[in-house]
Order: sequence, then structure tokens, then C-alpha cells
Amino acid sequence: MPATILVGLQWGDEGKGRVADWLAAESDVVARSSGGDNAGHTVYANDIVFKLHQMPSGILHQRVTCVLGNGVVLNPVNLLREMEELIANGVEVTPERVVISTRAHIITPAHIALDKASEQARGGGAIGTTLRGIGPAYMDKTGRRGLRAGLMADPEAFADALYQHIEAANVTLAAEGGETLDPHASATAYVDAAARLKPFLKDTSLYINSRLKTGGRVLCEGAQGTMLDIDHGDYPFVTSSSPTAGGALTGLGFGPLQVDRVVGVAKAFSTRVGSGPMPTELEGELAARLRGTGENFWDEFGTTTGRPRRCGWLDTVLLRYTTQVNGCTELVLTKLDVLSGFEALKIAYAFDVDGERVEFPPTTVAELERAQPIYQTLPGWQEDLSAVRRWGDLPDATRAYIERVAELCQTPIRTVSVGPEREQLVHL
Repeated sequence: MPATILVGLQWGDEGKGRVADWLAAESDVVARSSGGDNAGHTVYANDIVFKLHQMPSGILHQRVTCVLGNGVVLNPVNLLREMEELIANGVEVTPERVVISTRAHIITPAHIALDKASEQARGGGAIGTTLRGIGPAYMDKTGRRGLRAGLMADPEAFADALYQHIEAANVTLAAEGGETLDPHASATAYVDAAARLKPFLKDTSLYINSRLKTGGRVLCEGAQGTMLDIDHGDYPFVTSSSPTAGGALTGLGFGPLQVDRVVGVAKAFSTRVGSGPMPTELEGELAARLRGTGENFWDEFGTTTGRPRRCGWLDTVLLRYTTQVNGCTELVLTKLDVLSGFEALKIAYAFDVDGERVEFPPTTVAELERAQPIYQTLPGWQEDLSAVRRWGDLPDATRAYIERVAELCQTPIRTVSVGPEREQLVHL
């Protein structure tokens, strides 16, 4: 059977985790293709809130095998902690259920220290990273200085390589005014984690291709969103990997002819964490209403960082672009229930950039910062959507909103979410 690729179409935090959980129910393998523990996928299942940072969302389905692919950067200590939390909540985590690519790169204590030092040095121009060491780990990967997960198969060799890596990073940290690390103390927890993770290591490209050839359905679960893509996002306010459909192929090691479905996920409004342009950003009462109070786990505060998200009206100029970049076959619109109670809703369908109307985002950050959204106003709805389970039971104004978004994105919307729980999905 072929593969499904799941991608975020905004700046991350679109609700991919719960969509992945839904799609995992009809999958045999769920594979993470990029990113590290900067991801924060929240799934509400069996009255438990699972916050998954490295583990694919498919882990909550007993029949699914989870893969951490070669495009992932891995923090062994945090991954082991996440595994232990899952086990404590009754989830089986064994080498038969979880497979880690020997080609995935390791996030080290030095990468985390370098990330913090770099952000501090930028001052007011900080990118707003999660300070998890993701960027430095990918920089070492492309600079051919990285440590790959396959080294963990020999804990002694891994310890030596990690020690040398931290010593080399200390030179850079000292030069940048950062706090240097004790190589022995910093490496201890990593070496212990390596010994425990050794049974999970495998050539995941061979594994995924084998499952596809024998009829398995593979779900590729991305992290972050397309507007954070290193090539296609609003650079330099981006992540260090490719959270796109194309990135899923290189991050897992199989070919495009195996893919028959690309599912794009977008919120019914816009949110962003960290720095960078956001043309439809709101302030004041409207923004606070979209964000929530932070008292509920589905309010607009980062799963990984806890930072309040910037909120605004839906931007279909960006969505039109990201659906094209990914070749989406369908969209999932999440958090539609948050829009209940608004008298009117706005959708940005074009930008005015220096007096010129454009229907796709400009290619430079400077132009995007000057972009003024051109809005269409649609009627809102007052009804509570949380109990709706059939498409025909959605209010007329809600369906009109969905249809207009699909029209502007030139891609069908076949599923919407009306709440955080597993069953709060409405399918066309």
C-alpha cells in the first residue's frame, strides 16, 4: 500500500498531532521525518493528555510501528524520558514497536549550550528558537561534524566521540562568551541513554521500503510547519530542517511514487510563536480571545516552550502558497470551534505590498513585513460546535467559512476539528 504525508501549512502548532493520531488508526507505520524535540504534538486520548516531542503520534495505537527517521535530530536523554512517561501511562514501548534510524543525528549538550549562546548574542534580533539545540545539530550535520545515532550501538565509542565533540564545542562557547561544559559530566546521561536505546536502532530506510513493498500503509508525520521550512519559509525566521512533503521523502528514504495522499493541516485562524513577520496578527481583545487564558491544554500556548502564541485572522495567501509547495490532496481545518461567538470573521485573501496587490507571499522578509492584508468579511456563528459530528449539522455560516477557505486555497477541505478530543472530528 502507498504512503500518506502529513504536513503543517502555517508556522507549526496547527494540530498535526491529533490528525496524525486519527490517520494512524488506518496505518501500519507512523514515521517522523524531520525536527527534534522542539516539536510539541498534543493528543488527548483515554482522558490523558499526551504531549509528544520526539515520539510519533502513532505510538498510542497498539498495532502501529513508530519510526524516527534519518532526517530527525535526536536527544537520547529526552527521548528516553518520553518513553518512560508513555510506559507509565500504559503505552507499550519496545524495539518491536519503535525503530530509530542509525542515520539520525544526535543533539548533544554542546548543541543546547551553543543554541542558547547564539540566541543571547542576537539580542533583540533573536529568532525565537526553542533552545533545544536543533539548529546547531543540523549545522553540524551539514558541516559533516555530527554524531549519528548508529554510534550508540557501541556505547564506549559513542562516549569517546561525544567527549571530543563537547571539547571542540567548548572552544566556540568560550570565544562567544558562553558557559563551557564539563565533558565527562555532560556525557554521562547520554552514554547511559545510548546503552538503553541500542536495541531500537535500525536502517529505517530499508525498513520502510520493506513495509511498503509488503503492503503496509505508512504515515509520514512532520514537525513544525511549511512557513518554518529552511528553504520555503520566511527565512531567517525558520527552523533548520524541511517540514514539507519533499522533506518527508529525504527524511525517511523512500521515493515519491509511493505517495498517494498529502494531507495539509491548518488552523481556522493564524498563530505563530517567536519572531518573524505575521501579516494578519491581531492585538488586544481579539487576539486574547483567540489565544485563550492558558488554563486549558488546547489554548494558544506553546506545547514545548509554554510561550503565548501570536494570534490573527486566517491568512489564505500563505495557505495558497504552502498547499502548492506540498502538493496537498486535501486539507484538515482545526480549532474551528474557537471561532464560535464572533459576529464576523475575516479572511486575508490577498496582500497589498507597496501599492501592488499580490495573491502569493513575497519572497523576502522585508516585503512580507510591509504586506498589508486585504480581507474578506464573512458572517460568524454563535452555535457551540463541540458536539457536532456530522457535516450537515454544522451551521450554514460555518460551512460557508470552510467552503470559502477551500476555494481560496484551491484544495478541498474534507475534515475539520471542533474540539481537542479524538472523536471531535467532522468528516465530509
